[in-house]
Amino acid sequence: MSALERIAHESRVLARRAGAAILEVYADSFAVETKSDDSPLTAADMASHRIIVAGLRALTPDIPVLSEESKSIDWNVRRTWERYWLVDPLDGTREFVKRNGEFTVNIALIEDHAPVLGVVLLPVSGELYYGVAGEGAFLESGPGALPRPVATRAAAAIPVVAGSRSHGNERQAAMLARLGSHRLVSVGSSIKFCMVARGDADLYLRLGPTSEWDTAAAQAVVEQAGGAVVGLQGEPLRYNTKDSLLNPEFLTLGDPSVDWLSRLHAS
Repeated sequence: MSALERIAHESRVLARRAGAAILEVYADSFAVETKSDDSPLTAADMASHRIIVAGLRALTPDIPVLSEESKSIDWNVRRTWERYWLVDPLDGTREFVKRNGEFTVNIALIEDHAPVLGVVLLPVSGELYYGVAGEGAFLESGPGALPRPVATRAAAAIPVVAGSRSHGNERQAAMLARLGSHRLVSVGSSIKFCMVARGDADLYLRLGPTSEWDTAAAQAVVEQAGGAVVGLQGEPLRYNTKDSLLNPEFLTLGDPSVDWLSRLHAS
């Protein structure tokens, strides 16, 4: 087992521990706070954050950790990082609050501005997706289940588009309309990426703001499954390249042989 594979195994264990803590809160009544950016925060976010950050620091003491819930690390410090963990302890807090089950735990290892390892856990279903550079992408259907490889699919004649449950706008609808016939499936959090990675969807278009912790782990899964996550000019999403932690608008695609961006931009 390579060092990266060993780290991948331990980070999957951490994700499941965090998922269990999230489900304890989910099963009971809980308070919802509002952060400065108007996004919600619950005890589940913080419980998951504490478990993951402590676990990663114990696993790899020399690798810094950037989590959504501890994001105030100065750019002058971050810019020196060549390798670091990027964590969203609970992606889809709005879906968590709605109790629709569509939320995830995201853990990514970034090297040279690109994700080389990504773990995405769906706590309610128990499904865990992970991608390891050079090894591929895999799905554990539940705790203790043997991992099985997942892969993106060749583009369908009528594309399936994974869309946001809580975000979307007229501009996005207009771009998707340029595809012609397509089927839109709305779902929350990083599950949209996972649909592309396992071959159940062809595209996920995201317009509007997202943060780097929202995408990194799932990008690793999609890329190792044979897909890509690119900005609207075709460039791969990169991480920790600037002071801001916001991503550009992007497209997740399963079949890179299709020029999806030309179709979406066609007038």
